Amino acid sequence: MSVGAAIILAAGEGTRMKSADPKVLHQLAGQTFLERVIRAVQGVDCQTISVVVRYQAECVGAEAQRVDQHVVLVEQDDIPGTGRAVQCALAELDRLQKLEGRILIAASDMPLLDSATLQALLDDHEQSHNAATVLTCMLEDPTGYGRIIRDSDGHVLRIVEQKDANSSELAVREVNTSVYVFEAHVLQQAVASLDDDNAQGEFYLTDALEHAKAYGNVGAFTAPDALAVQGVNDRVQLAHLAKAHNMRVCEYWMRQGVTILDPETTWIEDDVKLEHDVTILPGSFLQGHTTVAHHAIVGPYTTLIDATVGAEAHVERSRVQETQLGERANIGPWTYLRPGNVLAADTKAGAFVEMKKAHIDQGTKVPHLSYIGDAHLGEHTNIGGGSITANYDGVRKHHTEIGAGVHLGAGTMMVAPVTIGNRVTGGAGAVIRHDVADGATVYSENTQHEVQK
Repeated sequence: MSVGAAIILAAGEGTRMKSADPKVLHQLAGQTFLERVIRAVQGVDCQTISVVVRYQAECVGAEAQRVDQHVVLVEQDDIPGTGRAVQCALAELDRLQKLEGRILIAASDMPLLDSATLQALLDDHEQSHNAATVLTCMLEDPTGYGRIIRDSDGHVLRIVEQKDANSSELAVREVNTSVYVFEAHVLQQAVASLDDDNAQGEFYLTDALEHAKAYGNVGAFTAPDALAVQGVNDRVQLAHLAKAHNMRVCEYWMRQGVTILDPETTWIEDDVKLEHDVTILPGSFLQGHTTVAHHAIVGPYTTLIDATVGAEAHVERSRVQETQLGERANIGPWTYLRPGNVLAADTKAGAFVEMKKAHIDQGTKVPHLSYIGDAHLGEHTNIGGGSITANYDGVRKHHTEIGAGVHLGAGTMMVAPVTIGNRVTGGAGAVIRHDVADGATVYSENTQHEVQK
């Protein structure tokens, strides 16, 4: 079945979000609403995807093209309404290609819309030989949605927006999801007949369904999963939807062999990958493209962002971002691993340790209260508590190189750029400003003074 084009409506401001950002750029589970809808549309056989923009058109358009560089951007003019948005999109698409087959239309504020739901809609449209088909769902509380009004035989008569509905129409629980399929020629004729004779003074796309009746049957397909088609108008709705989606994500991973002690306090974004026998403890957030290997333990109260956690590693009460952790690495508690770290197998970053762009070789330990940045530490080295690689001179960052088998005492200050050789032993409180040869002992001369009262 041919889908000649898809039109994604992303022109609105979303005032009820009370945000300086367009609603479609808010996120759910690590992706913007707009990205999630574009991904859903990409999953069906569609020749062209267009996105209609207006409010903060530049940044909304940039996000659309980040997701799909081939997307066609269409800017809506001053005339308001979803019907006008489709008129603008059709004019641009007709200029670029011969419009034929089906036209899929979707709002961009349904962050859980998926390809399976869209494909089911398209299949029903084809099998029913409809001129147009609207995707609907049943809601216990339909407040804010347009109501689907059917005749006694169940055929769609019209869609009534809430502000235009009477008391009996407001009681209807079947609602419009703002997702439609039209035959291309039907849509072109139907939107050409729209007007703004309604409470909002807007060109409603829903009115196009009534005009479509002149060309054939107008059908309705009820989404099998109501969660997939729920829209977001404010932050309360976003929180409810995000929570419901996250519970499904947690349930999925538990059925794949992951132990999640408390799904209510565990948040896992969609692009996270977990292997069997991973344990996620309460209060943990797994974000971005994080991967966790088998038998690793994450948490409690840990945040992983684009992190790679090796098998049997343990990350406790820590924040780890864009960092690779090897097998059996032991991190935390209260450790902050900033981007660019690579910790090999059997390494340790202990309590209140901070690292950035640190490469830590196998078996090396940075036990507690230290900062290691822009540094490489060789195998089986031990850094005493409270040690610092002073990597910034006020203008540039500099590198610290520490060899294998090194043992540095507590409170060591390494002033980069500096190289410390293999098997070096350092005294507590040493300030190392110059390179140290292999096998040497290094310490700083400090005189203790005591003044009697």
